[in-house]
This record gives sequence, structure tokens and C-alpha cells, in this order.
Amino acid sequence: MEKKYTKDEIIEKANEIARMIANTEQVEFFRRAEAQINENQKVRENIASLKSLQKQAVNFQQYGKERALKIIEGKIENIEKEIDEVPIVQEFKQSQGEVNDLLQLVSNAIANGVTNEIIKETDGDLLRGETGSYVKNTTYGKH
Repeated sequence: MEKKYTKDEIIEKANEIARMIANTEQVEFFRRAEAQINENQKVRENIASLKSLQKQAVNFQQYGKERALKIIEGKIENIEKEIDEVPIVQEFKQSQGEVNDLLQLVSNAIANGVTNEIIKETDGDLLRGETGSYVKNTTYGKH
């Protein structure tokens, strides 16, 4: 019989995986790119302007000032384009996507692993993705 795990033991393993992910090339590149963005005066100024304009946009929206809102939205769009054109920002966004992809892979591996273990433990059909109780019920006409 296999060992039964507690929630705390599982959380401990999850934290270990989190530490492993935090020490991958993808996350290291993400950190460096973020640091370079924070050191870039022009990007910092643009981000500050963007936040200010976004607050104005919310106010104009609340008070129904449609024309003023359209003007602000245009300015926001221009600043976002300017920020996105900075090479390090593009690299940062790419690395952010790679880190998210890695997290999604880990999440899927865990979900699929749990499902497969349940199927195996119940003498189910791995190819069909059916647990043993489903296979037994359909075999004997109970389903």
C-alpha cells in the first residue's frame, strides 16, 4: 500500500517546486529584464504618465465626459505603444510569457498526473481516461 500524504507534505513539495521554478533561466531572465526596466528613466516616466492618465480616464468615465475620455484614451494608447517599443520591455513581456507557459506546464502535469493515478488505482482505462468505476458500470450495463 502506498504512503498517504498530508496537506502539509503536499504544500512542502509545492514550495520546493516553486523554488525550483524561481531558479530557472526563464525566471532569471525575467528578473534581469524587470530590473533593467526599473532602471530605465524614460520607461519609468512613461509608466508614471500612464498611471496618471488612467486615473483621469476613470474620473472622466464616472462623470460621463465622453469627449475628454476619448482624448485620454488616445494618449494612453500612444504611451503604451511607446513603452512597448523599448526592446527590454519586449524582452520582459516575452520572458513573462515563458514563465507563464512553464507554470501552465507544471499545473497541467499535476492535474494529469492526479487523474492518471486515480484511473490506475481504480483499474480504469488510461487510454480512454475512464476510472474503474466507470468501466465496471458500463461493462455491466449500469451506466
